[in-house]
Order: sequence, then C-alpha cells, then structure tokens
Amino acid sequence: MTKKSLIYILSLSLFILSTIPSQAHSDNSTTMAFVYTEVQNSVPFEQVPWDKRNPVISSQPGFICKTWLSGLGNNSVGGFYSFDSIENAQKYVTEFFPAGAMKQGKGHTTRIFDAVKVKEASQDMGSVDFGGKLDKKPGAFVYTEVQVNVPFEEFPWNERNPILKTQPGLLAKTWLSGVNTNTVGGFYAFDTIENAKNFALDAFPKSVAKMKAALYIRIFDAGVVEDASIGMNSPYFVPFPTKGSTN
Repeated sequence: MTKKSLIYILSLSLFILSTIPSQAHSDNSTTMAFVYTEVQNSVPFEQVPWDKRNPVISSQPGFICKTWLSGLGNNSVGGFYSFDSIENAQKYVTEFFPAGAMKQGKGHTTRIFDAVKVKEASQDMGSVDFGGKLDKKPGAFVYTEVQVNVPFEEFPWNERNPILKTQPGLLAKTWLSGVNTNTVGGFYAFDTIENAKNFALDAFPKSVAKMKAALYIRIFDAGVVEDASIGMNSPYFVPFPTKGSTN
C-alpha cells in the first residue's frame, strides 16, 4: 500500500467517524441542569433553518440534548435543553444564546434549572429526561413556572404527583427548580394539543390560584418539531411500539 493510499484511507475513516452522532449527548445520566429558551418571534417551524443550527448548538460546551419548541398560536421558537453542569448552562444563556437572538433582532427568554434537585420527583412522573420511556409520541408540550421562592426540598411534590398523574393525556413530567430563584415549574409531554390546553388553561391555573402566586404558561406543538428534535438527541422522540406489538 502506498503512502498516498494510506492517507486517503485514514482521511475517509475520520470523515465517517465525524458523521456518527456522539452518544455522550444522549446520556441523560450526566444531566445536571435544564435550560428553557423562547425567542420573541413568529416563524412557522417549517421555515426555521434547524438543520443549520443543530450542529452549532450541539457543539456548545456541556450540551447533552435539546427538544425544539414551536409556540401554539404564535409560532415562537424555543427549546428545552439538558446540560452537564449549571456552569455550562449559564455560559449558554449568557453568551451563545443572546448573541444569536441579537443577530435576529429579537427579544428572548431564558431560564436555568437545577436538575439534581428534581430527579426523584421527576422519575416518579416518568420523566424521559431521567430515563423514562413514553408509550406514545407526544402531540404537545407544556412549560410552566410559578412565581414563588420555595427550595425544592421543601416542596410537597409527593403530594402533587398523584394528582398530576390523573390528568387526561399526560405522558410525563420533568419538575423544574429555578437556579437562584427557587421558582417551581415543569416541562410536560401530552398526547394531544387538546389535552395540553385543558391542563394549561384550566386545571393548572386553578391549582396555582390556591398558592396565590402568579404563573407563566406556554403550550407548544410537538408534532412540527419531531425531525429537528431527533437531530438533537431529544429523549421525547424515540422509536415507539407499533400497534399490536408485544415488545
């Protein structure tokens, strides 16, 4: 084999390896922080150049995965991310993300949450961010945040979870605890937009009213972000059992 041939083979091997997705990005056992983002725009998701943005976003320090978000009724664009440390999550929301929003000339919202504090409560709700598996494809996502200051270890999630599990169409929930704020919230997967709306517009506000606290609610169409999210190792879009399957 000539030297030229050997160099060609090595170069080809490196190229093939570079096209294989990193498994580290899908390892949710290393998740230490969650990030929520939303840009103040109105862009139908099919017009979002996610295929160009995904490689840039996934190369950011500590990135594990992202679920793209498309606002129901307003076409805002955002995401729910997992990071390997709070420090890397902070770097993302203070450096990379604001720079991108500034180029678009748009306002934006970012939040950081401590994933360690909510692990047990989230696993009890079948959270796919902590290894749970959905039995069907999500039709909608709901993001909530309540304006309170309650350390999560003092929050009675073990009383709240059984009630949440009775909500029609709820597939899973990841609890959220705000870094520096101790706000309490959640990222929910629902089977349909209708069930997500019923929860977000009726059931949830009624429960929060008892706390006498303001709240922040967003509903997102999960159907339009599937391909983009799969490209970012989202745990919300994985192969689902086919009808009649015994697996």
